[in-house]
Amino acid sequence: MYPDLSYFFHDLFGTNVDNAFSIFKTFGLFLALTFIVSAWLLAKELNRKEEEGIIGKLKNIAAQTPSTAANSWIKDAAINGLLLGFLAYKIPYISQNFAEFKVNPAGVLFSVGGNILIGLLVTGIVVYMVYLTHRKSGEAAPLVKEWPHQKVGDIIIIAAVTGIIGARIFSVLENWESFIADPLGQLLSGSGLTIYGGIIMAGLTLVWYSRRIGLHTPHLADAAAPCLALGYGIGRMGCQFSGDGDWGIPNVAPKPDWFFLPDWVWAYNYPRNVLREGVPIEDCIGHYCNRLAEAVYPTPIYEITIAVITFSLLWYLRKRLPKAGMLFFIYLFLTGLARFFVEGIRVNERYDLLGLGWSLSQWIAVLFMLGGVAGYFWTRSSGMQILKTHPTSSD
Repeated sequence: MYPDLSYFFHDLFGTNVDNAFSIFKTFGLFLALTFIVSAWLLAKELNRKEEEGIIGKLKNIAAQTPSTAANSWIKDAAINGLLLGFLAYKIPYISQNFAEFKVNPAGVLFSVGGNILIGLLVTGIVVYMVYLTHRKSGEAAPLVKEWPHQKVGDIIIIAAVTGIIGARIFSVLENWESFIADPLGQLLSGSGLTIYGGIIMAGLTLVWYSRRIGLHTPHLADAAAPCLALGYGIGRMGCQFSGDGDWGIPNVAPKPDWFFLPDWVWAYNYPRNVLREGVPIEDCIGHYCNRLAEAVYPTPIYEITIAVITFSLLWYLRKRLPKAGMLFFIYLFLTGLARFFVEGIRVNERYDLLGLGWSLSQWIAVLFMLGGVAGYFWTRSSGMQILKTHPTSSD
């Protein structure tokens, strides 16, 4: 397992573990890769829809009045000033506590330690520079129209921020006892994200955003469905390689003769897992020297496989469905179905509701499946027809 890059380079080149590369956490790198790949796929699919005349340009962006111009520079100044000021505030503290930062970047980054004078100075400089930039822009901007693919950057940022927040909240709910024992540690943990929380929170926010910019929500949902499927698989690769706790229950059954895959696909003990759970590894060097006492079902591998299959199916169907929104509801059903069965062998808190003893994710998975089926048939009967016309370059 590779909790961070230093352990990967150790196996590859024989370098020391827990060196400067340890600030690059494996889970975080795969999470970043998820958004990069998703952005590329989303832009590609929106471009296709534009070229085929399925979607057109977005609604006009209103010209700035003096009032909106003032609000614009204040908003930009606040966002950039606070962000860069915060980084300036933390950098001296991080440099002085780099050994701790390598082990727990999130904990150090969100601690109260920092240099207030440097932070305030940088904040003031940034605010003044933003003010000068807006002052030079002068007159109101003309009316403009943009293509949907030009908004992919905004869409991904919104999805990333709200999705991570939602995923973290749902992860806390799934591990309530751990949260009660260590609230701050659980909130700032770099691992443990629940996909359903991310989908729900990001989905609701993007519905609002798509309406705001004039992009038909079902078309955006269809374009995003393959991205969600593949992105989930990439994220689960981060879980597998880092050993972040998203594994299954102990697998004590002997590997059957017909199982031709490697032993670690059948049962795995996650050595050097990022949670440092289990028993010590003999003659191990580094901060991460534990493996699970019992081999467990490596459920991230199962979910990676399912995600790739789901993505392949959605990518095949994306040009073959007659109504906008149908592809997304197919994704909703498939992701709910897969998660429901995988949860049966995962380690999560169970809730004795109606005598079923399901986890929170299983209950949500059922809602996803029902919503997927209902949404598919509703869309098929009354949804917007996907009309393919010749695109125009002028609007």
